[in-house]
Amino acid sequence: MTLAFVFPGQGSQKVGMGRSLHDAVPESRAVFDEADGALGFPLSRLCFEGPEDQLQLTTNTQPAILATSVAAARALAARGVEPQWVAGHSLGEYSALVTAGVLSLRDAVVAVRRRGQYMQEAVPVGEGAMAAILALDLAAIEQACREAAQGQVVSPANINSPGQVVIAGHAAAVDRASELCKKAGAKRAIRLPVSAPFHCALMKPAQERLARDLEGITFSAPSVPLVNNVDAVVVRAAEACRDGLVRQVSGTVRWQESVERLVREGVDTFVEVGPGTVLAGLVKKIDKGVRVLSVEDSASLEATAAALQEMRTA
Repeated sequence: MTLAFVFPGQGSQKVGMGRSLHDAVPESRAVFDEADGALGFPLSRLCFEGPEDQLQLTTNTQPAILATSVAAARALAARGVEPQWVAGHSLGEYSALVTAGVLSLRDAVVAVRRRGQYMQEAVPVGEGAMAAILALDLAAIEQACREAAQGQVVSPANINSPGQVVIAGHAAAVDRASELCKKAGAKRAIRLPVSAPFHCALMKPAQERLARDLEGITFSAPSVPLVNNVDAVVVRAAEACRDGLVRQVSGTVRWQESVERLVREGVDTFVEVGPGTVLAGLVKKIDKGVRVLSVEDSASLEATAAALQEMRTA
């Protein structure tokens, strides 16, 4: 068995996340305590109790998902489960890098709070948009974006799985591209409830601000290899980890290619580590032959740890 941990990005947050891990696993509790201390406010209470409108603010969502994901990874480590590979969807790459020993939790949680702030401030609310395009091939989506741009920005932001691509850019251009995609045969084009158009050229100002912050943080070489989401390549060096985090702010999240790369490297078992099961669903769509598990609370922790133990001894 070759095991990869994959870590979710923004959109997987929900009130109550991480609470059962905090209550049941000392190593997870320590993660939330450290995150609260690093940020100087009770992030853990926001995760466990809300209010939801505060948790949904990008500056809060990003550190909240990071802390919950790292808490789940530390709970697995406490059960003797360590990955041989790591990857993360957008924000999830920070969780992957903390788990691989590249970044300290303290540095990462502060960095992603600022990342959320910079991404929010890069585009005035209402000017940008994102939309999910279902059941249309990537080449047709790229063509629709080129035709729809008309001097504005619109491009693929997340290539998630066969038949699921998210586009981002100026709101009017996203709407034009969505209509063209439907005419080209897309099953649906759904506007997403997001506060900013992530992973497109409009995020360049955020990328430049974040790059300066990341320059001041210590990056170590990963203890296990990472497949980064901006290039879908194997990364084993500290500087390459930093570079990937900078470029992914305005770059496309190549999730489908990242999973395909992990499979080519021999990964046959994926565990989604953190809130929700979005990535577990995407991995199954990308490759039906791999085993997929998830850990987001104490119940799924015990079930997954037991399943992995059984696979090892089988």
